[in-house]
Amino acid sequence: MDSSKKLELQKAAAKVRMNVIEGTFNAKSGHPGGSLSISDIMTYLYMYKMNVNPENPKDENRDRFVLSKGHTAPALYGALALRGFFPEEEIKTLRKADSRLQGHPSMHMTPGVDMSTGSLGQGVSVAVGMALGAKIGGKSYRVYTALGDGEIEEGQVWEAAMFAAAKKLDNLVVVVDNNNLQIDGSIDEVNSPYPIDEKFEAFGFNVININGHDFDEIDAAFTAAENCKGKPTAIIAKTVKGKGVSFMENQCGWHGKAPNAEQYEQAMNELKEALSCLK
Repeated sequence: MDSSKKLELQKAAAKVRMNVIEGTFNAKSGHPGGSLSISDIMTYLYMYKMNVNPENPKDENRDRFVLSKGHTAPALYGALALRGFFPEEEIKTLRKADSRLQGHPSMHMTPGVDMSTGSLGQGVSVAVGMALGAKIGGKSYRVYTALGDGEIEEGQVWEAAMFAAAKKLDNLVVVVDNNNLQIDGSIDEVNSPYPIDEKFEAFGFNVININGHDFDEIDAAFTAAENCKGKPTAIIAKTVKGKGVSFMENQCGWHGKAPNAEQYEQAMNELKEALSCLK
């Protein structure tokens, strides 16, 4: 990836993170930790990789994205707003009763959302179905889905993985946001899914391990996924929960807690400073 595009994506990711903080602060609820850890992946997909058009969000030839870890909707909304699917000002309406931006994504309410998600483990199955539909229909669009590393403790994830490999769905990319923390603590203490890469390999996936905050590694992985034929790809993205906000990083307590006014100011100042340093 050339340096100018990388810088552009880094700036966009900082703005997506600011949207995460803006939304959860105004909602007084939400899930900032995992939203911040997946923000770079979301930025890359919506600002660079995916074939999507805010002017025609239901284009039948568009690439599809399913946020299987639906509670991190603030990151998805942050990226969609930045891409132009709706005004960024709407981020402040997160979780309000009359808002298009509910606590979990709704395909019926939010422009650019391809699937309603929230019940962990189910989103990846829908993504597999979308990928199979593309194959049957002779369509060239690709399907991407993001799962939490705690989410892959769900058995349905592995049923979907087995089916995806059996059907040779090379148009499917599964991203695991491996920040090592879930609501009750570290994943290895709660119910360890490690080694994640070897499990997906055993289920027949092409597996790529990356630093989920490095755009060069992110780009190389998604490019490799496009070039892999005959099997789906799993990208295991090592990330930091709460990435970009010092007091949220690597703290499971920020899985589902909104910042107060003082914390909001500190978080926004840190992210603005990070943005200003990107030149």
